[in-house]
This record gives sequence, structure tokens and C-alpha cells, in this order.
Amino acid sequence: MSNKIYQMCSRCIMDSSDPHIHFNDQGLCDYCVNFDSVIKPNWHPDERGYAELMKLSEKIKKDGKGRDFDCIIGLSGGLDSSYVSYIAKEKMGLRPLLFHVDAGWNTDQAVGNIEKLVDGLGLDLYTEVINWEEMKDLQVAFLKAQISDQDLPQDTAFFSGLYKFAKAHKIKYILTGGNFSTECCREPEEWGGYPGIDKRLIKDIHSKFGRRVLKTFPIVDILAYKLYYRFMLGMTVVKPLNLIPYVKQDAEYLLNSLFGWKKFQHKHHESRFTRFYEDYWMPRKFGFEKRRAHFSSLIMTGQMTREAAIERIAKPELDEQFLKSEFEYVANKLDLTVSELQAIFDGDNKTCSNYKNKRFLIGIGSRVMSAIGLERRLFR
Repeated sequence: MSNKIYQMCSRCIMDSSDPHIHFNDQGLCDYCVNFDSVIKPNWHPDERGYAELMKLSEKIKKDGKGRDFDCIIGLSGGLDSSYVSYIAKEKMGLRPLLFHVDAGWNTDQAVGNIEKLVDGLGLDLYTEVINWEEMKDLQVAFLKAQISDQDLPQDTAFFSGLYKFAKAHKIKYILTGGNFSTECCREPEEWGGYPGIDKRLIKDIHSKFGRRVLKTFPIVDILAYKLYYRFMLGMTVVKPLNLIPYVKQDAEYLLNSLFGWKKFQHKHHESRFTRFYEDYWMPRKFGFEKRRAHFSSLIMTGQMTREAAIERIAKPELDEQFLKSEFEYVANKLDLTVSELQAIFDGDNKTCSNYKNKRFLIGIGSRVMSAIGLERRLFR
């Protein structure tokens, strides 16, 4: 960035802190151009989408006949997974199993939201608790690796736990809260947006900085769930929120009025570590603000003004004293002293390219998915 002239998109707030961003003659970034040319023409949250949703629900019901559950939903207590749980039960008429992975960082609010949804929807919940000593060891290893992708250990636990459970119980359909409405602007890879679970990367980092064997920690490589799970086992990932009108504020209001569900101050705040990582570690250590992508998605889909986004991102999401106390909490929970965590924070930044990985193969797969229309968000 030091040799680049600073520029911000004329429509959203993505800017040249993304080292690979491009702007056209009108000042629009390539995320906005991709939204206009690729996402919007193929996104139908209207009657057409609803008809597709109903057709899909009938197929899922038919395939799940005679089973205890016809699909599975990973539930974090956040908005997207909570709302898709509501849609699956109340609008699609499905019998989903709600699946929660406890990686040790749930906020009380997230736990409360999960309980309220389970009770309100009358659905079954299965919670898988990750071995904390292994979780902690992997997270400390990633911190010592000095890369920006500090949520990979949690994401690996969440998604791998879900996929392994679905495979073991022969559940064919996985419903997710992934959507264009609030996530059409994909976070750049440099901002901690590594494109999937790379078992080689995880193993290499852990071999260098980890201290204990990961005996039970679930790791399902991206190539396994994109190829083997999909084409050999017939497992299908479904994103119902792309087929209906999904407005963040309206969804928050509905869940609150029906179940007493409480909204979060910002996206991903259901995890105490993710909240700390995105609001403190990432912007202060690496200079990247994931909120830029989050707000830009809402701008593109007409849910937030550019002016409001600029005003909000001009200051931290959480106050300084709270962030200081969270720094101490994270250090203590990971069995580090505050000084040890500070020393890691002050260390030289690195990227995933400093470690063994299969990024090249993942990139080929992602480009193929983009070419055949399975991934419409911008991928470089």
C-alpha cells in the first residue's frame, strides 16, 4: 500500500487497503462491478426464488422420508444461522436437526439465542464440544504463526464438525445461512479470508508451534467436502436465504418478536474470540477492517447508506476499555500472560504463503466453481 494512492469506491467503502482492488473509470470497485454484472442478474429473492425454495423443500422432504431429520443446520446463535433455522421450519416445513459446535468462545448472548430458538421452534439440538486443550493449542499455534487468518481454527472446528456428523448419520442436506444480502462482498484473502479449510496449512502451522497432539480435533479438508462429500456421498449444501427477501433489520425484528432473540452489535459477535480478532487484532496488527466488507455488502443491497458506513467505520465498534479487558481475557483463557500475547501482537506479520499449503489447488477449484456459476462472489 505504501506505493499506492489511497482510493475508496465511489459506491461502497471498499478501499485500497485491499492490495488487489481495482477501480473503473467511474470509481467503482471490482466488488461493485461484480455485484452488478454477476450476482444481481442471477439472484432472484422474489416469486421465482420462492418457487425454487418450495420445489427444493419438497425434494428434501422426499429424500428424508423415514428419517428422524431431513436436513441439518449449523447454528451459532448469530443472525444468518438463526434466520435460516426459522425459514427451514416455518416456511419450508422441514425437520432440521440444529447442530452447534462449542469451541469454547460462545458469548452468553449467543447461548441465550440458541436456547430461545430451540424452544420456540420446537427443534432438536445436538451440541458437539471441542476438546478445549486441543482447541487452545491450535489457536495459540496460529497466533504464533503471525498470519491474519486467526479464525481458521474455529472455522475448521465448526464446519468440519458439521460435515463429519452429517456424513456419519447419512444426512444429505446441509442448510446454511450463507447469502448475498449481507455477504455479497467477499472479504479479501489478505484480510483473513483464506478460501477454505486447508489441512496441509493447519498441520504445518501446528507442527511448528503446537505442543500437543490433536487427537479428536475435527479437520475436514476443503477438497474432501467440495469433491468427495459432494460427488461421492451426494451431500448438498443449500442456501435458502438467497431465494427469499432477506433484510437484516427485518429478520432481527422478526426473531426478536417471535422468540425473544437478541441482535448483536455487529456481525460475528456471537463468538467472543471472533469479536476480539475482528475488532482489535486484525485492524491494529494488520491494518485491515473486515467491517468494510460487511458494510459494503449492506450498501450494495440497499440496507445501509455509504455515509452511514463511513461514519461508523471512522471509530472502533467497541470502546477502548472494553477492548483492553478483552485482550486480557483472551490471554488468560489461552493460558498466556498479557505480556506474552502482547509480544505475539508486536511480532512480524506473515501470510499463509510462509507455510506449506494447497492454496494453488484451492484456487483452481474456486475458479472452476466461479466459471460454472457455483460461486458468484468475487474471487481472485
